[in-house]
Amino acid sequence: MAAGSHDAGGWDRDSALARALLSQDDIAVLELDTEFRPVRMNAAYKAMRPAGAGEEWLLDLPGTAAHGAVRTFMARVAGTGTPVVGAEYPLGPPGSDRVVSLTCVRLADPLGAPVGVAIAAVEVTERHRTQQRLSAAYRDAFEIGGSLDVVNSARDLVAVLVPALGDLACVEFPEDVLRGRDPQPGYIGREASAPRRVAVKAADGTWPAALVQVGEAVPFVPEQPATAAPAVGGALVADAETARAFLGHDPELIERFLPEGVRHVLGCPLHHRGRFFGYAQVYRVEDPEPFSDTDVELMQDLCHRTALAIDNAFRFTREHRTAVVLQQSLLPPAATETAAAETAGLYLPAGGGISVGGDWYDAFPISSLRMALVVGDVIGHGLQATATMARLRTAVQTLADLDLPPDELLTRLDDLVQRMMAESEQPDTVGASCLFAVYDPVTRVCQMASAGHPPPVIVLPDGSAEYAPVIPGPTLGVGDNPFEVYTTTLPVGSVLALYTDGLLRRDDEAGRGGATALGAGLPAELGQLVATSDSLDDIASWMTGRLAVPEQPEDDVTLLLARTRAVAEQSTATWEYAADPAAVHDARTDVLGRLAVWGLEKEAFATELIVSELVTNAMRYASGPIVLRLIRDRVLVCEVSDPSNTQPRLRRALNTDEGGRGLFLIAQLSTRWGCRYGARGKTIWTEQVLESG
Repeated sequence: MAAGSHDAGGWDRDSALARALLSQDDIAVLELDTEFRPVRMNAAYKAMRPAGAGEEWLLDLPGTAAHGAVRTFMARVAGTGTPVVGAEYPLGPPGSDRVVSLTCVRLADPLGAPVGVAIAAVEVTERHRTQQRLSAAYRDAFEIGGSLDVVNSARDLVAVLVPALGDLACVEFPEDVLRGRDPQPGYIGREASAPRRVAVKAADGTWPAALVQVGEAVPFVPEQPATAAPAVGGALVADAETARAFLGHDPELIERFLPEGVRHVLGCPLHHRGRFFGYAQVYRVEDPEPFSDTDVELMQDLCHRTALAIDNAFRFTREHRTAVVLQQSLLPPAATETAAAETAGLYLPAGGGISVGGDWYDAFPISSLRMALVVGDVIGHGLQATATMARLRTAVQTLADLDLPPDELLTRLDDLVQRMMAESEQPDTVGASCLFAVYDPVTRVCQMASAGHPPPVIVLPDGSAEYAPVIPGPTLGVGDNPFEVYTTTLPVGSVLALYTDGLLRRDDEAGRGGATALGAGLPAELGQLVATSDSLDDIASWMTGRLAVPEQPEDDVTLLLARTRAVAEQSTATWEYAADPAAVHDARTDVLGRLAVWGLEKEAFATELIVSELVTNAMRYASGPIVLRLIRDRVLVCEVSDPSNTQPRLRRALNTDEGGRGLFLIAQLSTRWGCRYGARGKTIWTEQVLESG
């Protein structure tokens, strides 16, 4: 026997300990010999043992998922002497949630020789149930706030609270939260916050009719220190009597706030970053157990998660609203009317939890009545994508004003994106696809080039339609590869449909230039509609209506439709002159004669001076033939083309200068002017607004 097992009076401490263990009623004790045969057991073990089971029942746990497992670990304890503490095993048949916790130690005689093992068993079913309930609640808590909608977040919360914590649960929001306004910091009190119930849940599926219903204003309850303090801090735990006292024992308030037969109430604020978003309560009616500290901690965690979700929803809404306003303010008017085309544009931001992206479209006139059509798609979403879109749209307009051909314009735009990538902390998030097209209503020629963008659909007036066979180059920012220009002549009344890939719900495997199954039938269907409808708005509505959820598309959708027009032959005039000084006189004579035919005598003086100056400069610096062209529409366009690539420059001449006033004079007489370069030479053009236009 170990030293110290007897005191001075001969009292055996080991025997006393053994007697205490065997005589108590809370822990089942079973002692076994080295052959695992029962030696003795206490009354608690006998009570735990099922009726009709043998004394060795605990070793085998017959009929359970742990059959034979206890005997195995007991052999390990007997052989190694290493105890097993708190091992949990199912106590009932499969499907039962009963659990037992086992502790096993090896027994030795005074000389240290093994004489058997002892098992102490405690049923921990309630603790196990609590752990499972809490684990399930925390798993379900990950669903809270997934929709970025404040009301849905409240519904997610009550769905977790019942049955995790009680039989009934409800959530109320202040008026500011329901109206989408950020609540001010601090707690302004229940009366000022004007709360309204937004979500309820009952274990039996029926919310008591006497209680405040969803959508109803929550009745005012005079606040007390005990009820106001938890609104900005911890939880409020109360039994039925205490809860009635908080309501001032007012029968009407008790009926509206407390379900019949309530036993316990647990309330917690939805509080985050110093702002009060609402209040949640859970009731226990059937369960007589009061709320434990673990329950309170779970309630606070769930409410904090919900408040965080609401705050994120507000932040998302603010950013989304800002991005949408910014993007829509940057887009051109939805419809335009020019000599080149009638256009209609449409932008639909992505729905659900996706923020607004960087899709854009543009349609604007350039020199000589031509029209530029643009559609682009910036990588990513949010304000950064919108800001990138704004820079690219401005750059496209600036480059288009230089009258660059489509391939060169995309090359310059690609250089800009590469610089933006070099400046960005996250270059992988900078990039875009873009399609740029130019349509000339005089020649009816359309040129286009693509930087990794889906091809447009071309619909002819007879309804025949196809994807334009434009070869897409790399997306903007890749560099190194040239862009190819596709050129086609379009009959009057043709429709060009430019779009971003959100319209076709592009498959990543198809690539940016590929068409999904939804896009495969688009040309034929669009051709039938164009042949029967004169309204571009109706056509745009039909195209977006093909989406699975038109109101909330999976991705941003941008669409630009343009129906081509043409300038009548009798509204244009072209002359060619040799590089001879006499050509100036001939040009003035021809122009004045044409203006008289058109009835534009009022513009004769200014136009004669413009033509005289432009033709004189062309003769001075060019060696080849000079081409003069007039185009009449809402403006009068005057063009002079020559083989020279000399850049004309506007300057202010000094009083002592003998020349240098020609372009300055042209700038004063015309509404706008410019210069563009072609494959051979350049063209200087001017525009004058006609009073009748």
